[in-house]
Amino acid sequence: MTKRLLIATNNQGKVAEIKAIFTGLYDELVSLKDIGLEIETVEDGDTFEANAMKKAEEAFQASGIDTLADDSGLCVDALYGHPGVRSARYAGESATDKENYEKLLDAMKDVEDDERTARFVCTVALVRAGKPTVVAQGKCEGVIGDKPVGGGGFGYDPCFFLPEYGKTMAELTPEEKNAISHRGKALERMRQILDEEKE
Repeated sequence: MTKRLLIATNNQGKVAEIKAIFTGLYDELVSLKDIGLEIETVEDGDTFEANAMKKAEEAFQASGIDTLADDSGLCVDALYGHPGVRSARYAGESATDKENYEKLLDAMKDVEDDERTARFVCTVALVRAGKPTVVAQGKCEGVIGDKPVGGGGFGYDPCFFLPEYGKTMAELTPEEKNAISHRGKALERMRQILDEEKE
């Protein structure tokens, strides 16, 4: 019997990142689009964990397939942790990545360099039949740049500068990003938990 994992997202960037890390744990990794499931979870939780669990549970109920969902966002210290859980909707419900990061850069235009600290946070939740839900979190520290740089990644990546690399997240290769990103760390932690279950 083929062991399938549903990745509960329509974001193809996320699908690619998750597939790269979860290869070997499941025989087949599919997205909502792959199985023709149209589902738009209302992300009304106050935390990344609440939203990730809600997304995973709704897609699992609709599909019957083991389901992994994530909720992630950018928490900026000078903005009291915002945009946080509203990162994808920071500039409006149907805002583009560019509109979101332009609003962020505008909000940060008068903030001094040493106060531009921020972190990406990701929580992943895995819902399975007859097994406990598993949750894992990852973080990646950085600073908000003063302009977008780089053509890779998605979301706020062009504005998120990593001092130890001297680059923004959008300038990293996919392999470099997976090794240090908040989502990469959360997924690696999830993979460890699942590997330990097998032992």
